[in-house]
Formats: sequence, structure tokens, C-alpha cells
Amino acid sequence: MKKIIVLFLGTIALIALSCNGGNRSDAGDSSINISSGSNAGIIFKEYEHNFGKVVEGEKIAYVFTFENNGTSDLVIVSASTTCGCTVPKYDTNPISPGDGGTLEVIFDTSGRSGMQTKTITVKSNASKPVVILKITAEVTDNIN
Repeated sequence: MKKIIVLFLGTIALIALSCNGGNRSDAGDSSINISSGSNAGIIFKEYEHNFGKVVEGEKIAYVFTFENNGTSDLVIVSASTTCGCTVPKYDTNPISPGDGGTLEVIFDTSGRSGMQTKTITVKSNASKPVVILKITAEVTDNIN
């Protein structure tokens, strides 16, 4: 039974590493406990942003803002995407209760066309440890 559990956990770890594909802006502190028992909280002002029409080849960015609405320090452990064309950037310093922070998302539209939807998975030590953000854009060859 122990071998099955070890094999299962090893497989999950391998999948997690391969899915991130190096698209995390920072791995953060792996010693931070991500659990639902935390007293930190995270609430974003917006969970989605639509860039509208953009020209192929542009690098566009949006800054998501959030607040720690809990009673203990909040730490963003990681922010990852499913595509190398989207890069999240964030501060890994602890955020005190009542304070806020930002998470910038840069989307490189090179080689893309049509409606694009990208998701950003934010992991933290908050009581809700995983938050999904989304950006969308219609990539065209000209803005007309």
C-alpha cells in the first residue's frame, strides 16, 4: 500500500511540474503551508479582464489588484499559466491583514489570432488557497 501511495504522489508531482512548464514567475517559498485552515484571505478587485481587440504581435499587460481580508499575513506562493505566452509577476513578500498587492499579467499576442482566453492559477496560504483569474482578447491582424 505504501508503494502505491508513493507512486501516486510521485506521479502527481511530476504532472504538476510538467504542467507549469516554467511559466511561473516565481516558485515562492515551498515551506508555506497551503491549507484551508489559514486565517489569511485574498479577494481580488476583478477576476477577469477583457483587453478587447488587439493587434497580433503586441505585448499587453493588466494589473490585478487584491487585498488580504483575513487576520494573518497572506503569502502568494505561486502564479502559473497554461501557456508560455502569458507571464504573471507578483511580489512574494507577506501582505499584512487589510493591506493589498498586485499581480501583473503580460500576454504576448505573437503568433495568436482570434479570441484568446488565458487563465492564471494563483496559489496562496489564504483560506481559499487557489484562485483562478482570466484574461481574454480578440487578436487581429489590424485594429480596424
